[in-house]
Amino acid sequence: MISVGSSGWSVCQPGVELSRAGNMTTDTRPPTRCDLSRKCGRAMKFATLLFYGFALGLVALGLKECLTGFEENRCSMTYMYQYPEYRHVPLPRRVTRLYPAYGLYLYGEGGSTQDTRELQLFGAPVIFLHGNAGSFKQGRSLGSVALRKAENAEGGLHFNVFTVDFNGELVALYGGSLRRQTHFLHESIKAIMKLYKHLKTPPQSVVLVGHSMGGVVARALFTLPNFNHNLVRLIITQASPHLAPVLVLDHYLRDFYSSLRRKWVKQAHALRNVTVLSIGGGCRDYQVRSGLISLPYIPGDPTKLSLVATAVPRIWVSTDHLSIVWCKELILATLRAFFDLLDPETRQFTDSPEKTTAVLNHHFVRHPARMMGDNQEAAVSMQDAPEAWSEVNTLRLAYSTSQVEELKYFMFALPSRRKVYSHFYCRSSNLDMTSWLYGCVRQNGSSCVHMVDLSKGTELLPPYKVLSLSLGELPPFSYLVVSASNLNGKHFTVECEWQRQQSLALSVPHVLSFGLTASEMTVLSSGLFHTIKLQDFHEVYQAFRINVASQCKVQKVNSSASVYRIKVPWFMEDVLTTASVPSVTEISGMLHTNRPDNESSVVLQLHTAPNCQYKVSVRTSLPKMLGQILRFFVPMVPVYTTVTLLLACGGQLSSICKSQRAASLSFVLCKGLQPHKVNLSVYILHILFSCSWVKNTWSLLCLPLMDVAPPIFPDEVRNDGVVPCAEWPYLLHPLLYVMGAAVAYWGSVMLRISTRMLSLVLAVLHRSSISRDCGTLRLRTQIFVMIFLTILGWNTCGALAILAAFVLHLYRVLRLQMTERSLRHILNLAPRHTKHSVIEARECNGLPLLSDLALREVRDDVQLHLCLSALFTVPLILSSPSLVYWSRNLGYTTQLEPDPYWPYFVPLCFVYLQLINSNTQILTKSKLLYPTTFLPLSIAMVIFCPLHLYRVTYFLLGALAPLALCCHL
Repeated sequence: MISVGSSGWSVCQPGVELSRAGNMTTDTRPPTRCDLSRKCGRAMKFATLLFYGFALGLVALGLKECLTGFEENRCSMTYMYQYPEYRHVPLPRRVTRLYPAYGLYLYGEGGSTQDTRELQLFGAPVIFLHGNAGSFKQGRSLGSVALRKAENAEGGLHFNVFTVDFNGELVALYGGSLRRQTHFLHESIKAIMKLYKHLKTPPQSVVLVGHSMGGVVARALFTLPNFNHNLVRLIITQASPHLAPVLVLDHYLRDFYSSLRRKWVKQAHALRNVTVLSIGGGCRDYQVRSGLISLPYIPGDPTKLSLVATAVPRIWVSTDHLSIVWCKELILATLRAFFDLLDPETRQFTDSPEKTTAVLNHHFVRHPARMMGDNQEAAVSMQDAPEAWSEVNTLRLAYSTSQVEELKYFMFALPSRRKVYSHFYCRSSNLDMTSWLYGCVRQNGSSCVHMVDLSKGTELLPPYKVLSLSLGELPPFSYLVVSASNLNGKHFTVECEWQRQQSLALSVPHVLSFGLTASEMTVLSSGLFHTIKLQDFHEVYQAFRINVASQCKVQKVNSSASVYRIKVPWFMEDVLTTASVPSVTEISGMLHTNRPDNESSVVLQLHTAPNCQYKVSVRTSLPKMLGQILRFFVPMVPVYTTVTLLLACGGQLSSICKSQRAASLSFVLCKGLQPHKVNLSVYILHILFSCSWVKNTWSLLCLPLMDVAPPIFPDEVRNDGVVPCAEWPYLLHPLLYVMGAAVAYWGSVMLRISTRMLSLVLAVLHRSSISRDCGTLRLRTQIFVMIFLTILGWNTCGALAILAAFVLHLYRVLRLQMTERSLRHILNLAPRHTKHSVIEARECNGLPLLSDLALREVRDDVQLHLCLSALFTVPLILSSPSLVYWSRNLGYTTQLEPDPYWPYFVPLCFVYLQLINSNTQILTKSKLLYPTTFLPLSIAMVIFCPLHLYRVTYFLLGALAPLALCCHL
C-alpha cells in the first residue's frame, strides 16, 4: 500500500490502506516498520518542540527580567517654565562645509534669549553632548534648571549652556563617525571661546556634559594631536560606556576605543589635571550596563570617579538610559557642584583639580550634611546656657524635639567607654546642612570651652543623616557632644548609642539551588546598626532575592524608618532601600562588576529601629540570574545562534552527501546543537592558555587574542580597547549555547512561515512554474548583477549591496516554494494509477519529467535554500546599523564614508549569487563537498567573536566560499 510522507508518496508494508480522501482503514495485523517510524518521528518532533520551547522560555524569562525586572522610575521630571529656544551659533564656513549635518546651539528660555540675542555672553560655558540616536534638545533639562537656579544666585553667577547637534547618528553601533564628531566638538569649543573675548577675564576652559556616547566623544578630544588640554578641565558623563563598547559591530569602533585606551591609561600622568566623573544608571539602564561606565585609569588617581546613581547622596534612584538626562535629582546635584566650582571673582570655573575633586566628592561620593567649605570649629561654654546641656549616662539616647525653638546639647563621657565599646553611632532625622557632632576638651573643671567638629564623616541616607565614629581613631577628647538644637521649630529625632560593632557572616546559596533553599540569619541584638557580610557573593551572574523581616516588641516604634544598604566595597554601586517597621522588604541582590580580589565581600548594612528583631533571608532568583546573564553576556547569544546555523548547514551538506537527500531544517538545526564538541574545545583552549609557553607561541604567530579570556579585574582592558569576559563557570557556556540555538530554531520557524506567506503573495503577481531551476540566474545575468552590486556598494553603502544580494536569494526561495505548491496540487489531482509513474508530458523548455520524484527534488532544494537563507540573515543583521546610518544621512551624502563592509561585501555578494543556482543534485556531484566541514570554524567563532561581532561575517565568508566553489567543481 502507499502512504503520504514529508517527501511525497512512498511505499510501506501492508497493514494500512489509504482511501482517496485520506481515510485510514486498519486491519488486524501488527504495526509495521513504517508505522513505528512515523511514531518515532512524531515523538522526536514533540521532544524537539518541547526542548526548544523550554529554551525559548528561558530566553523570554531572562529578557523580561532584564527589561522590566527593576524598581519603578522614581526620578522627578524636570519642567520648562518658559518656551525653550535654541539659538544657532555660527561656525566658520570651513567647518560648516566639512560637517554639514552637525550644528552648535545656545539654550535659552524667555527673557534669557533676549539677553543673548547678539551672542554677548557673560556666563560660564557648559556644553551638552547627546549620545547614540539622541537629540541636541535633550540638553534642555540641564539648561532650564541652570537658568532657574541662577535667578537666586549671588553675584550674578550663571551658565551658558550650549548643545551640540550630531544629527542623531547611531555611533554606538557604527563607529565610522566617532572621529568626525570629535573633530567637530573641537571646532565648536574654539568657536565658543571666541564668544567671550570681550570679557575682562574670559573663561579659559569649558565643562563638558556627555550622555551615552557623547561622554566617550568628550574623552576622545584628548586623542587629537592639536588639542589644547587646558580647554577642558572637567567632564561629567551620564551612562557612557567608557570601559568598552556595548557591541563591537565594526572595526572602527574597536580602533576608536583602542586609541582612547592608549591615551588615558598610558598617558595618565599627563591627564591628571582633567577631572572626569562617570555616572551610571543602575539596573534600570539595560542599554548600557553600569559596569561599562567605569573609567580605565591607574589606581590612585583621585581625578577619575566612577559611580552608580543609586549610590549618590540625595539621589539614590536608578535611572534608565534616557531618564538619566532629565532626572531632576541628578540635574540638581550636577548644578550644585557647578555653582561650588565657580570662582566669585572671575565668574568662571576653577582651574584647580584639587578643588574640583573635592567638590565632586562632596556632592557625589560622600555628602557630610553641611555646606561646601564649612569648616567651622565651635567655642561654646556650658556657663552661657547651662540649662541647654545634658550629660547622658545611659548606653542609648532617643530624643525627640518639640516644635518650639530651643538650644540642646547632649554630652557623652568618652574615657569610660573606650575600653568597652568600639564605635559611637548617632543618627538624626534633621537633614539641615549643618554640623551636629563635636569632640569636647574640658577646661577649668566644668566648662567645655573648645569643641572640634567631627561631622565630616556624616553620611546622608534617605530618611536621616548618620555618623559612626571609631573610638580608637579619636583624639583624647573628654566628651562627645551631640547638638540637638531646634532653631527652626521643626520636629526631628536624634538617636545615639555605644556599640561593639561585630560583622556577622552569611553564606549565600549556590546559583544551582534555583531558589529551592535559602540562607537565613536572625539579628538578635536590638542595636541601631548591624553589618552582615554576604560571603561568596562576588560574581555578576549571581542574583538573589534578599528578604528582611522586622518584628518589634512594642506596638508603636518611635523611630525613623529602617534603611537597608547593599554596599559593594570595590565599586560605588550601593543600593539603598527604605522600609517601615514592622514590615517584610525584598531587595534585589545583583552586581554590576566582579570582585577584583579574594578578600572583599558584599556587605548588607542594616540601620534598624531599637527593640526590634530582624530576620534576613537570601534566596537565589532564577529569573534575575537569567537577566544578569543576558545583560552581561548578550554578545555570546548571536555568536552561538550563528554557530548553530553554521553547524546546521554542515549537517544539511552531510545529509546530501550520504543519502542524496536534504533533511528538514528543523532536523538539521537539532543536529547543529553540539555543545559537547564546541564548548569542550573552548575549555581545552582555556587550559592550554594557562601555560605561558602557549601564550608566547600564540603571540609570536601574531594571532588575535581570545575573546573568551582567563578572568581579569573589571577595571582592566585589553590592548584593543575591549573588556574580556569574566571567568565563566562551566555551565554558563552550554546555557548560552542553548539560548542561541533557541533563537536559531524559532527564527528559522519564523523564516519558514514568512517565506510561505510571501510566496502566496508572489503567486498572485508571478506566473507559477514546475521547474526546480526557477529563480536561478544565468551566467551572463550573474556577471551583470555582480557588476551592478559592486558599483552600488562602491557608490552608496556595502550593506545595501548585501541587502540586494539577500533579496535575490530570497526570491529564489520564494520561487521554489511556489513550485513545490504547484507540483503538490498537480499530483493530488492526478489519477491513482499514475502516482508512481511518469506523467506523459514534457515541457518544451526541457524541464524534468513531472512525477513525485520531481516534487521530492524541489522539496529538497527548498530545505537546502531555507538553511542557506537563515545563514545569510546573519551578515544582513550585522550590517544593518551601517545601512540605517547611511539612509539617515542621504540628505548630506550618498556615499557611506568610511564603510566598514568595503571591500568585504564584494566576495560576500559573489558567494550569494553563486549559491542561488545551487541545488542538491549539483552538490551531490561536487568533488569538494566531502571535505567541507564547519566545526573548526564554529569553534574559532566562539573563541574570537564574542567581543568582536563583526568577525562573524569573516568566518561565515570563509565557510560559504568553499561551498560556492562546490557548485562548479
